[in-house]
Amino acid sequence: MQHPAVPELAHTHTRPIHWVATATAIAGVVALSSLLQPKPATAAQSATPDAKPAPTTAPSTADVDFPLDCGPEQALVVKKATGDLDGDGTPETVAVVHCDAPMGTPPDGVYVLTHNPGHTHARVVATLIDPKARNTVTGLTVTDGAVLATLLGYSTADVPSCCPDVKDSARWQWKDNTFVRSTPAGARSI
Repeated sequence: MQHPAVPELAHTHTRPIHWVATATAIAGVVALSSLLQPKPATAAQSATPDAKPAPTTAPSTADVDFPLDCGPEQALVVKKATGDLDGDGTPETVAVVHCDAPMGTPPDGVYVLTHNPGHTHARVVATLIDPKARNTVTGLTVTDGAVLATLLGYSTADVPSCCPDVKDSARWQWKDNTFVRSTPAGARSI
């Protein structure tokens, strides 16, 4: 019989105590790994060092290109209200705008503005009232995510622009990715 060059090592023979020690070590690793779990996955993108936090202030009406043809005159913001209209936690601005005409009362347009990522000025995302409707907005508020407006208008095209003869109330609510207009019952008068 030939003897090995290296003496026998005591730990090369398994004994029941080795199995108990191995089982205890594995149980400890499993127990520790169940305590140290990663955060659950979400669909939201994680913030990167370059990411900017969501704006907490409503967008300004300054330098906004309103879809209003004023010819040589300037667009004039006459009323505005702010609030979170779509429930995303970021406020929007609702602006009543008309042309700065030297005479008369030009019709108003009502526009919803939101922040424009990567730009210094806001952008128009919705037109609630087109100036072609010939309305004048006398009241504007944002309440509970809804835009409320009081409108003066005309019953027919024959009514002179100086003398609106219809007073109306309108409400817009964000629903299914669009602003839905409703009129409170009994809100119209002549």
